[in-house]
Amino acid sequence: MLTTVAVVLVDGVAPFEFGVLCEVFGVDRSPDGVPPFDFRVCGENAGAPLSTGAGFRVIPSHGLEALRDADLVAVPAATIREDYPPAVLDALRAAHRRGATLLSVCSGAFVLGAAGLLDHRRCTTHWSYVDAFARRFPLARVDGDVLFVDDGTVLTSAGTAAGIDACLHLVRRELGSAAANAIARKMVVAPHREGGQRQFVDLPVPEDPGASLQPLLGWMRENLGARHSVAELAQRARMSPRTLARRFSTEIGTTPHKWLTLQRVLHARHLLEETSLDIEEIAHETGMGNSALLRHHFRKIVGVTPKDYRAAFADRPAAPGPYPSPAADGDRRRGGR
Repeated sequence: MLTTVAVVLVDGVAPFEFGVLCEVFGVDRSPDGVPPFDFRVCGENAGAPLSTGAGFRVIPSHGLEALRDADLVAVPAATIREDYPPAVLDALRAAHRRGATLLSVCSGAFVLGAAGLLDHRRCTTHWSYVDAFARRFPLARVDGDVLFVDDGTVLTSAGTAAGIDACLHLVRRELGSAAANAIARKMVVAPHREGGQRQFVDLPVPEDPGASLQPLLGWMRENLGARHSVAELAQRARMSPRTLARRFSTEIGTTPHKWLTLQRVLHARHLLEETSLDIEEIAHETGMGNSALLRHHFRKIVGVTPKDYRAAFADRPAAPGPYPSPAADGDRRRGGR
């Protein structure tokens, strides 16, 4: 279980990225059904002020000894430099050796890289730092086209918003979707963005606001159980199939089919956690068609079978999520918890 979170600060810490970790893990959301975290802000020396990139200082309450029993050790972005404090790097290595989960936000990946913890690992950082990161840490397998990378006990993320995505992903992985959704609701952010989504797209904001895919995406989420062809989706969006494919690539960073499959798997996760529907019923509700196809895509995206996922997460405490699933009311009528 994820109960103790230690954030390690160094000089030049970026306030916003530090704030992301504080907002996700440092706020008591137990009234919303989220187990409280033992949240520790740490520095090389407890009580010693550290500079930020915004003209003020922060004072960590804990020293590096607070990392020794932390379940999660997180490193926010900080000014990139040639050398980081040796004591900090040693503490990160020790945390990794004993099995703690490590998480970096944006340029925090440079700190993990300097500790040698990203060698031979797939990882990411902000797209503007990727080339410099690759030159400095040639053994790391850096991918600048993704929002975050979950490599088991080490997670790395790109810019600020991607740091939120990585944190919520970790909460979902360790505590279940209900906890992640509750936090996302309070933060007023989307509860899930897939880590493989592109960091940077050529047209992040459509030149013509009327050409945005958001209305179509909303309709697709509400109708996951229906069959959708590219031609039919293009007709609903009032554009050609080729234009629709291009829009998906530039706005979403993937194809209509891959996006729809991901949404169906996410909905299946919700149904596995929150209802007693069997696998065949869930396949029908999500538009997968049959249980074999659901198992195939679920295992490919989530990494485990639907049966194993339900066994691990179905009994987690539930909190109301901010984005009701398309069949939420029907689930409750059929005996969902």
